[in-house]
Amino acid sequence: MPHPRKLGPWTATALVVGNIIGAGIFMLPHELAPYGWTAVLGWILTVAGALCLAWMFAQLFTHLPTAGGVHGFMRLGVGPQAAFVGSWGYLVSVFAANATLAISGVEYLSRLVPGGLALDHRLALALLSLVAVLSANLLGRGGEVQLGTTIIKLVPMVLVIGVGTFLLATTAGDPFAATAPAPLQPLTVLPAMSLTLYAMTGIESAVVPADAVEDAPRIVPRATMVGTALSGAIGILATCLVILLLPNAAGSDAPLADFVARSAGGRAGDLVALCAVVSCIGCLNGYVLVGGELMATMATQGILPASLARRNGRGAPAIPQLIGAAITAVLIVAAYTATSAFAFAALITAATNITLYLLCLLASLRFLRDGRLPRSHSLLIAITGATVFSLLALVGAGAEALGWGAALIALGWPLYRLATRAGSA
Repeated sequence: MPHPRKLGPWTATALVVGNIIGAGIFMLPHELAPYGWTAVLGWILTVAGALCLAWMFAQLFTHLPTAGGVHGFMRLGVGPQAAFVGSWGYLVSVFAANATLAISGVEYLSRLVPGGLALDHRLALALLSLVAVLSANLLGRGGEVQLGTTIIKLVPMVLVIGVGTFLLATTAGDPFAATAPAPLQPLTVLPAMSLTLYAMTGIESAVVPADAVEDAPRIVPRATMVGTALSGAIGILATCLVILLLPNAAGSDAPLADFVARSAGGRAGDLVALCAVVSCIGCLNGYVLVGGELMATMATQGILPASLARRNGRGAPAIPQLIGAAITAVLIVAAYTATSAFAFAALITAATNITLYLLCLLASLRFLRDGRLPRSHSLLIAITGATVFSLLALVGAGAEALGWGAALIALGWPLYRLATRAGSA
């Protein structure tokens, strides 16, 4: 029987980029515009922090290939209870990310509707999109939806980068004169860091499994670092060009579409908006799929009640998907009562994801101490940089996001206790 062909460096790098870049980036210029040049600094710091995290994860996956992934690293390094907190925190970040995707898709859809959509209509459509995607997954058709929408998410970013580069190359004098972006203010960079970290979440799942790659010890770390750097570069260009070149970007509910429309015409802007809507639905579908499967896997491992591992007649983990959709729906409703719906959900996503990062960092330190990870200056620098970055981004997320994140993580603890008691009975 022939062995499956292993991935080379280019394919492995492309997979890393595909795992990190998501549709949530479409609304970031709206949130980052008030920061002006400080947003650029926030992006640079976030990419630096993401590279530190990526190097740590690459070393973990390379040297502990049988640990069982991120949850296994935490379980071996910081114990089963802390590992549950990290995994459930990641699960909460998936639910919160679903809220950002539903909100983003509806905001771009509003641009395609003459006269826009009223707030209550936007809320209803965000919830309806969640229900539609949930239904597809419950019927076992989630994978087909995902396949058809993956590439579309890159179209708006490519158009924005192309238009922005053209404007920079052809504008006489100061290309930023018309927008007069806010000056650099380093003391306000932490909230910008937390928002840009939202766009880079997924680093922990972007490392390609070593057994799927040829010459894994050499290619996996390199592909992880190059893929993370490319993802950061795309994020910086796609958001900062809009922030710095689009007048009143903060007032735009569909900033990428409005940016392209200003230079390439209304139809081009509508194309970007349409691609953004389809992309958001695709990413929402993917995250509903991931959330359900992850919860079912945790139930199979005995850290969530066994009933959550059951599947319906179509093979879908129905109960986990329904629980995830319910939490996402609560976050969508809460988001539309906040000052900024997108920022509310995005900061919760970042804050809960950081929980997993910090626990993996603690696990890495233990593995360094007991020899399961080789000591090297590069890894020590990466762990130090990632720790400082994660703590600063956690502070930048703000009290509201931290409060919601802590409450949602605490929500999982009774389920964990129920599962472990049943397992020991």
